[in-house]
Amino acid sequence: MIRVLLADDDPLVRAGLRLMLGAAEDITVVAEASDGAEVSALVDRHGPDLVLMDIRMPLMDGIEATRVLRARAEPPEIIMLTTLATDGYVLRALQAGAGGFLLKHTQPQDLVAALRKAASGEPVFSPDALRQLVDTVAVSPDEDRAAPGATGARGATGPGGQDVHDARELLGRLGAREHEVSLAVAEGKTNAQIAAEMYLSIPTVKAHVSHILAKLELNNRVQIALLVYRAGLI
Repeated sequence: MIRVLLADDDPLVRAGLRLMLGAAEDITVVAEASDGAEVSALVDRHGPDLVLMDIRMPLMDGIEATRVLRARAEPPEIIMLTTLATDGYVLRALQAGAGGFLLKHTQPQDLVAALRKAASGEPVFSPDALRQLVDTVAVSPDEDRAAPGATGARGATGPGGQDVHDARELLGRLGAREHEVSLAVAEGKTNAQIAAEMYLSIPTVKAHVSHILAKLELNNRVQIALLVYRAGLI
């Protein structure tokens, strides 16, 4: 059973999401938050596997709430939810540690499938959000540094604001096989696909991904992909 926390300041949106997710036998909504400031305490109380997080909320927005959760030793998976793939928000959310980005008009069956995928640790994106992400990552380093919320810091904020040289220098920390795995992750391949292509076991691929995250001081597979894109390798 996938335990989900809904965080959205609109009670009608929360009610709609609860109704849609309630039709799935393997998903249960364990709590609801009306603001990002409430999320951390609710995670403590209910221990959700996944947080479906609105990006815009009045007191603490979804990006800051994501940063707070990702600072935990064992954070839940976090998927951002918004009305539009607004310029800059996709990258900022992923830099904060979100594992994906969905639009609120996502069809119920697609939303359920995305949450199942996210719960298994795979990144998920609405097509519009993915296109916006690629466009944002493709901007020049100077433009990226000037974007709202782009700090250029390593670690939890990911590769935003780093130029090609910095990104390639970070990837230089990896061994040859880890480098291959990082490229495959950036191409959106699952652990099973990577294992089949590289003649490895799935546990070995998972171990490589864990080592990559530790060496590069990143939070999730999406941030690996962003770093590889920043390095110009995809």
